[in-house]
Amino acid sequence: MWDRDEAAGAAAAKELGSSAGFVRVDVADEASVRAAVAATLQREKKIDALVNSAGITGPNTKLWEYPVDAWRQVMDVNLTGLFLCCREVVPAMRESNYGRIVNIASVAGKDGNPNASAYSASKAAVMALTKSLGKELADTGVRVNCVTPAAVKTAIFDQMSEAHIQFMLSKIPMGRFGTPEEVAAPVGWLCTEECSFSTGAVFDLSGGRSTY
Repeated sequence: MWDRDEAAGAAAAKELGSSAGFVRVDVADEASVRAAVAATLQREKKIDALVNSAGITGPNTKLWEYPVDAWRQVMDVNLTGLFLCCREVVPAMRESNYGRIVNIASVAGKDGNPNASAYSASKAAVMALTKSLGKELADTGVRVNCVTPAAVKTAIFDQMSEAHIQFMLSKIPMGRFGTPEEVAAPVGWLCTEECSFSTGAVFDLSGGRSTY
């Protein structure tokens, strides 16, 4: 497990048991990501699967009022951080000719949520990056896919306004938010050997919201 929050990450790893390890990493920092990959390889010897799930929402505001620093921060974490993790992990996967990469995008990347231009743009870019990298690795044993959840009730809600949360709920035909377990199930399958003929693909987890 990698996380910027050392206390929370270590606690989560401990809860999973002695086979789980934790490395503190800031995904937006190239040196930090490189060190995390080295530490993980030293412990595990190889990396079979990478799930890129770090993300922030940024403020809920109109594009013309969006703070430039906040825009850059969202892109640094949601897009550049994912790029850096893939960039550093892929060589190890290519060396063993096996790997599974799952990127967490969002239905916002398809629809473009109002008052969330940076988040929506970053998640659209995650889908494009997934398709590009999937094609680049198609002739190897490495598969690259992404999932596009609708709103899932996690700590990320703490970064959103109540009005934005209710807007997202109103767009879900099932009339409820997703759960982390409902996201983890397909992500888990995408990390297995059984996911052998799917790469560069986008899998919806939207409660019926997605229309394409």
